[in-house]
Amino acid sequence: MGWLYIALLAIAVVLVAGAEWPRLEQRFGLGPRRRRQRARRRKTPLRVVRSEADDFAASVERDLANLPTTIDESERR
Repeated sequence: MGWLYIALLAIAVVLVAGAEWPRLEQRFGLGPRRRRQRARRRKTPLRVVRSEADDFAASVERDLANLPTTIDESERR
């Protein structure tokens, strides 16, 4: 009786694999692998782009550097 369960399990695995084969081929097949390899070869080197956010961060750093850091005794009260 144990061999019957093993056979049914094997048939179920084959049926699921057959039903999902197009999706598996699309994801892991030879075509997508070639496309990924080609895309890796074609990648362009990254470059730094200055934006307004960089200018803003620099101005905030300048303002913080210009803040007074000492407190006089007369100002504490």
